[in-house]
Amino acid sequence: MPAQNHPPRDKEGRNPAMIDAHSALIYTMVLMSAADRDMTDAELHLIGDVTKHLPVFRAYDQAKLPAAAEACAELLAGPNGLDKALESITSSLPKRLHETAYALACDVAAADAHASQEELRLLEILRDRLEIGPLEAAAIERGARARHTLL
Repeated sequence: MPAQNHPPRDKEGRNPAMIDAHSALIYTMVLMSAADRDMTDAELHLIGDVTKHLPVFRAYDQAKLPAAAEACAELLAGPNGLDKALESITSSLPKRLHETAYALACDVAAADAHASQEELRLLEILRDRLEIGPLEAAAIERGARARHTLL
């Protein structure tokens, strides 16, 4: 009988890459903020505001935000951190939240009025992993640019 490729399991039989959907959205924002290795105050402030005000976070316990952000940062610092974080995000988010995750990533990239090359590359990777089509991506990106335009 051939061996089956199942994701590794922890002691409780869970896939360690699985996190809850709120954490997956937070991982997406933290990942984008850390993409250029410079997590700006504007990006961190935006993450806090988003989790307080967007309907998708209505049932989210704000006290969990620092732990979720720290867990993502620790994952990123480890071996193959980017791939593991992306796997956690994509395996944990329901398909209906893929565009939401991409929109949050775009908002974080636009928060400090400048998207670095690293952030733009990460947006490409997220589009691919989250299976966001080119028209949807363009609309989401344009919306983020409009929301974060300065006078």
